[in-house]
Amino acid sequence: MPYRSSHDVSARIDHWWSIAKDDILTDPFGPMAAAGLFQIGLPGAGAALDSYAAIAFAEQAIAAKTGLLGLASGFAARQVIARFFISGFATGDQRAEWLPRIAAGEVCTAVAISEPGAGAHPKHLKTTAESRGAGYVISGRKAWVTNGPVADLFLVLAVVAVADGRKRYGLFMLPKATSGLVIKPMAALDVLAPATHCELELDGCEVPASARVGDLPDAYPVMAMPFRDVEDTVGTANVSGLLSWLLEKAATHTERSEENALRLGRIAGLVSLVQAASRLAVAALDGEGEDVPARVIGVRLLARDIVGEIRELLGQGATDDAAIARALAAFDMLASVAREPRKVRQIRLGDSTRPGNSTRPGNSTGPGNTIGSEQQE
Repeated sequence: MPYRSSHDVSARIDHWWSIAKDDILTDPFGPMAAAGLFQIGLPGAGAALDSYAAIAFAEQAIAAKTGLLGLASGFAARQVIARFFISGFATGDQRAEWLPRIAAGEVCTAVAISEPGAGAHPKHLKTTAESRGAGYVISGRKAWVTNGPVADLFLVLAVVAVADGRKRYGLFMLPKATSGLVIKPMAALDVLAPATHCELELDGCEVPASARVGDLPDAYPVMAMPFRDVEDTVGTANVSGLLSWLLEKAATHTERSEENALRLGRIAGLVSLVQAASRLAVAALDGEGEDVPARVIGVRLLARDIVGEIRELLGQGATDDAAIARALAAFDMLASVAREPRKVRQIRLGDSTRPGNSTRPGNSTGPGNTIGSEQQE
């Protein structure tokens, strides 16, 4: 069962909702820590919670209860980063130092890969980590760091070498108090509140050798690229939860008629397909079932059509519900993120359907499947 952990997560979500629902945005993460939500997806709290499926189930539930994509994605970003990078690649000492504090809600982690004007393309990233003495000196700038303004620990991707004209990358742990690390505000994206973003200025930040995460010759293809796919896959749960919330709002704001009931029934059926596809896609991250990248593409495209139909329904009557307007704007905002990599994946999927292609449509083609437009040439 993809969401074998649903009972354990549901109990924590119900606890969180009981103490947070009256004022979610004033302190979005404090009640989550009190309810044990930051243990979800991490080792140490039991096998039922130690999965991407558990994170996705919680993310979906948060979006379905609140209609706040920013809140759900802000929570999930913390957990996915900790699970993927720290639980997956860190040394035993690094895990022992950070994972218990992350699970307790004492530490928020953020990953810094993208840069101003460069996005996340490995050919264009400029932040460097120069080996010096018993450690490294990190210099450069990062942008669009999710949860950056509230983060306590930054995972920074930086160039460690250039071989045959190709950049090689390492990932480094930088606590917020690291000398030379400056958090720079970015224009607020109100529709995504309480999720926050920032830029980082790294001015000769000295870190010990033990700050490097993973002993890899190049962290980009092993960490940065697969992480985008993991993040996008888990994020389908956020979309699924929002669709449930919007469906409920549409049913409340539209007048009773056979025609509207017919349309609402159609939307409910399509939402159920999104939910099923999301669960199967996330389950594959945990090694349950086949990895079919077409599912994630299908979820995004079907969700876009469903939101369009809900907009039409809501447009039938006068509604000035600010929460609905905010949710729809947040959906549009998140749909525009990483548009080019998603386009490349869709093109690759289309090419796989052509006669003579040895790969069955929609199935993973192996390690090269995640490279797309971000492969260095």
